[in-house]
Amino acid sequence: MTSDGKVWFVGAGPGAADLLTLRAARVIADADIVIWAASLVHADVLAHARPDAEIIDSSQLPIEGVLPLYRRAAEQGLTVARIHSGDPALWGAVQEQLDLCRALDLAVEIVPGVSSFTAVAAIVGRELTVPEVAQSVILTRLEGGKTPMPPGERVRDFARHGTTMALFLSAARSGQVQAELLAGGYPPDTPAVVAYQATWPDELVVRCTVGTLEATVKQHKLWKHTLFLVGPALAAEGTRSHLYHPGHFHTFRRAEPAARAELRRQTGARTGGTATPGHTP
Repeated sequence: MTSDGKVWFVGAGPGAADLLTLRAARVIADADIVIWAASLVHADVLAHARPDAEIIDSSQLPIEGVLPLYRRAAEQGLTVARIHSGDPALWGAVQEQLDLCRALDLAVEIVPGVSSFTAVAAIVGRELTVPEVAQSVILTRLEGGKTPMPPGERVRDFARHGTTMALFLSAARSGQVQAELLAGGYPPDTPAVVAYQATWPDELVVRCTVGTLEATVKQHKLWKHTLFLVGPALAAEGTRSHLYHPGHFHTFRRAEPAARAELRRQTGARTGGTATPGHTP
């Protein structure tokens, strides 16, 4: 028999309480039990909780310490808001909890959150996918930490793509990060951003290069809660996207013929051929 209880896994965003989604705030406000990690989530998000809600700090609890709360929710038909930093889809240890909840016949639902890598891009005022410069973003962390990396997932290998990269959970070994990025092919003058506690009251966001990344981290004595952004898009001048070009057409807009011909000529010159009509990127 399925329980009437439910566990919501809520993305708290990078830190600032007003970066919660409307859905996340509503879920927290409706919950009988709110579980949060004081080491990762800013206390301001608890302002959304009901005065009579049971508030549990999970920062010192293994999953075995949280399991009794899920079991009680299943038995008593309670609603739990399990708050995770950033977005639960990224390094949130969510999958193992989903499996536990389903074994208890608890309904589960995930509320996405703003990830710290997009928050940092906003803080420095950069687009991470600049046309003709970078059209991919690699999210990863340095191998060799507490959690083993699967074969083939190495920073050095990812760096060979030369596109935008966001590195999480790697600040304690900044020298190794820098060495791997350089070995993978990023030039030493490749732009980089070091961001500590992005959107928190004590945030620190510093621009540097791949060649000065280690020195920057050590200068500011950073070792946790720090994200790196790397790649040429962090300093590139904006090349014009085709989406808003008068020569581009889509369901809601017709292309101007002369602009369309010019756009096709430019695209063909860059690709060594002629772009397919209607498929201009």
